Amino acid sequence: MSGPVVRVTSALAVAGAAHACLNAVLLRRAPSQPPPVTRPVTVVVPVRDEEAQVGGCLATVLASTGVADLRVVVVDDGSTDGTADVVRSAGDPRVRLVAAPPPPEGWLGKPHACWVGAQTAMRDDGYLVFVDADVRLAPRAVASAVALLDAHGLDLVSPWPRPVAGTLAERLVQPLSPWLWMTTLPLRLAERSPRPSLTAANGQFLALTRRGYLRARGHAAVRAEVVEDVALARAVKRSGGRAVPAAGAALAQCRMYDGWPAMREGYGKSLWASVGGSPAASSAAAAVLTAVGVVPVVAALRGSRAGLAGWAAGVAGRAVSAAVTGGRVWPDALAHPVSLLALDALLAGSLAGHRRGSLTWRGRTVG
Repeated sequence: MSGPVVRVTSALAVAGAAHACLNAVLLRRAPSQPPPVTRPVTVVVPVRDEEAQVGGCLATVLASTGVADLRVVVVDDGSTDGTADVVRSAGDPRVRLVAAPPPPEGWLGKPHACWVGAQTAMRDDGYLVFVDADVRLAPRAVASAVALLDAHGLDLVSPWPRPVAGTLAERLVQPLSPWLWMTTLPLRLAERSPRPSLTAANGQFLALTRRGYLRARGHAAVRAEVVEDVALARAVKRSGGRAVPAAGAALAQCRMYDGWPAMREGYGKSLWASVGGSPAASSAAAAVLTAVGVVPVVAALRGSRAGLAGWAAGVAGRAVSAAVTGGRVWPDALAHPVSLLALDALLAGSLAGHRRGSLTWRGRTVG
């Protein structure tokens, strides 16, 4: 391993950590006491075989405070379990259960379910909030997300839920998504720039103005996108709108997957398209991230002071990201290089499945 390679990767690690620290200061944060929301809010919850999750999600959505006109639309996307029965048992007049027809040709399931749900919000002066079934909202979450939209003239805001991790594999991998944009995305520039590539979003919890959603053609614009959340944020920007991630650890939490097998299946469906929508771009990005995260560690173990500085910077950047986004800081940040290698393993499986055309999710082919 040459000295120049170690110095370059270590320098990039230091730069990334410094950028994460800057973004920790600049990241938009919701008010702790948001003003009352007087315009209508429609919360869309797309579900497919979510019998175990949808009840808990609905309970937290219905406990929302500060929203005068709250409507909840649960879109059942062909569930074969007791999902619909759980929704009906909520017994709240604000909840509407909609059975989505099979996705038309050219549509993937989740974008179609979200689009079906959005059609029920008829007034253009309100807000749309999309929440996944495994998300648990704080009482002020919806009102705070709307406050962020209004306060900063945004069309889409993505308050990043606190990642809940119950196993070692989850603790290694789940914090990497917010770490990535905290390290690489210039938040203030991204907020002002019309460039679609400068954005990040998490479909677990999205809030939009309905006018901005319609101007971007909503989920119809991303009907075939595996990573539909980021694609939607980019569509908003292409239409002249503004879209940004925001601090969401105090507003929501989500345990996305339970253990390595579930992560392998879940990430497998989308990692191949996670950067630029292509396997080549995702592979190149993973190679750079791994080099920056792992090369300094190997060099440090061989006595390189530059490598030690790079290793420390990588750990510091991960720790800052975790602290801001609600993840577990210590000792998890120390295992950052191992986290990147675990992500590489997931990406390799996703790329292999994409090449074979064998990727599925909830019984449907996705890539």
